[in-house]
Amino acid sequence: MRHGKPRTIPWLLLALCYADHAPLQAQLPLPASTFDVTAPTASLAEPAESLLPRLDEHALLADYLAYAACNSPALKAAFQRYQGALAQIPQARSLPDPQLTYQYFIKEIETRVGPQRHAVTLSQRFPWFGTLDCQADAAAQTAQAARQQLEVAKFNLFFTVKDAYFEVAYLAQAIAVTNENLALLQQLEEVLLTRYTAAAASHPDLVRVQVERGKLDDRLRALQALRLPTAARLNAALNRPITTPIPAPGPVTPSPITLADDEILNLLPQANPALKTLDARIEQHKHLIALAQKDFYPDLTIGLNYVEVGDSTASRRPPDDGKDAIGALLSVNIPLWRNKYHAAVRQSRARYHAAVNDRLHRQNTLAADLQLALFDFHDARRKIDLYANTLLPKAREAFSVTQAAFLTGQSAFTDLIDAQRLLLEFQLALHRAHADHEQSLAQLEMLVATDLTGPISPESGVSQPAPDDG
Repeated sequence: MRHGKPRTIPWLLLALCYADHAPLQAQLPLPASTFDVTAPTASLAEPAESLLPRLDEHALLADYLAYAACNSPALKAAFQRYQGALAQIPQARSLPDPQLTYQYFIKEIETRVGPQRHAVTLSQRFPWFGTLDCQADAAAQTAQAARQQLEVAKFNLFFTVKDAYFEVAYLAQAIAVTNENLALLQQLEEVLLTRYTAAAASHPDLVRVQVERGKLDDRLRALQALRLPTAARLNAALNRPITTPIPAPGPVTPSPITLADDEILNLLPQANPALKTLDARIEQHKHLIALAQKDFYPDLTIGLNYVEVGDSTASRRPPDDGKDAIGALLSVNIPLWRNKYHAAVRQSRARYHAAVNDRLHRQNTLAADLQLALFDFHDARRKIDLYANTLLPKAREAFSVTQAAFLTGQSAFTDLIDAQRLLLEFQLALHRAHADHEQSLAQLEMLVATDLTGPISPESGVSQPAPDDG
């Protein structure tokens, strides 16, 4: 079976699903100094029906992944959080709002040139040099962290879809195999019943085959019942009603990978988006430390003051009678409470070191998860080789020989039942190993955020799209 697993789900697909247009930042997060604060923000839209693949009996795994990418509320939420974080950057780079003050003199102040009636002051505060850059750089790292969280959501979603898809595929094959064995037991029961009628078979043998049929029928019912919650899990990831029918996928075939174990382990620290999120948090706290240190320096406020002056009431009016006053304003705040500023710097440094240790702990945890996923992958691969090349052919041969011997009266019925039971277990074990192989591969790809079945770029360590083979 061709799963049709895509080498990559391009972000263009997500942009088509979620946005009428997307700014450059949505494609490639840049340092704060290079953001265009006038760039439009992408607006979310429900995916058009024509963009969603048809999930019928001909659908491949790629169709399920594309459907989930366009329709997942978790992915949309992560995308919206990223857009919200991007919108914070121009806010962080902007100056505080200018201050306009109007003053009305209830009791006019009489001056030499006339009474003061109204006063208007316009002022603008300018933070200390570099403060806005620190704020914008910290906001840019917040956006970068949100961007990586979008990657985390994407790979988690794809793993959930693949895991449920291959479980549905396993159940379909297990049900088919169980039905075949059930039909075989029914034929044996008919043979035994005929022999028993002719006094050529014992009653215990007839009872034994009926017991085996009952056990196998119970297993079949359990597999059929399990398909419903498994399909519900897949439908939930696709954001569809959980009772929506899922067509049975075809047989699962193991996908080869192109990297050795040590190369996969080396991909983890450089490609895992959860670690990249923490890297962005670390950089953000560096900028927040620098921002806290700016509090030791004053902010500068400049302004313009206008005072309306009325006509003088003096009997002898001065030459500049009633002339309005205009003045310049300059003020600075006094960073006097040094203990507060030192505490803010200590707080920022503590959060920075906490982020560094969080990153180290997360990498250790993910490395352990990756080792376990590699074990599961190789264990499934070993079982596939064992059952497909050794045990299952021998079990088929043993059953055929035992069946022929039983039909000619040269073998006991218990031997045939044992051979049939062993054949069934090996058939189910092979299909289980196929599903486990693909599920563990999906977990590996989630952890290293890389398609391990395609060609890998040595420069970037990221899978490159392969030519379409039709």
